[in-house]
Amino acid sequence: MTRLDGCGDGQAGGTGGDPLSLALEVADAVDGLADLWSLALQEASLRLSPHQLRALRILDAAPGLNLTALADAMDIGLPTASRLCDRLEAAGLLERVLHPHRRREVRLNLTGRGWQILAEVASRRSHSLAGVLAAMEPAGREALGRGLHAFLAAQHDPPRGGAGTAPP
Repeated sequence: MTRLDGCGDGQAGGTGGDPLSLALEVADAVDGLADLWSLALQEASLRLSPHQLRALRILDAAPGLNLTALADAMDIGLPTASRLCDRLEAAGLLERVLHPHRRREVRLNLTGRGWQILAEVASRRSHSLAGVLAAMEPAGREALGRGLHAFLAAQHDPPRGGAGTAPP
């Protein structure tokens, strides 16, 4: 396997355009990024689980969701979502507010502290990533930037009938 850290067949960075080899390198890089972000999450002033952070991020993107919608967005059961919200509410990160027109429905909203924690985690993650990027050569950073732009463009407008895209 070709790996960015040089493990495997010793051809790190030498994929020759082979999509599968490059996919393995990208997977290694994503694992490294996930580790970096996980450490940044654990260094925040309030320690959250990845599950709790995901719930906060969903509620940040869609304020006022009800419990069912949050459970659906997270692909978890209602009892699990309810316990998760109980913990977030106890930590002062989430508030439950009665729907103004549907008395039986409760909306979930982040508190000021919830937004503050999200901002802190995002800042820590950005600074951690910036530290790694700063260790790269400028040409490598530029190439990475171009590659990421090309990746996002291809992801949003994938070529039709591309060879080698389906698993064996």
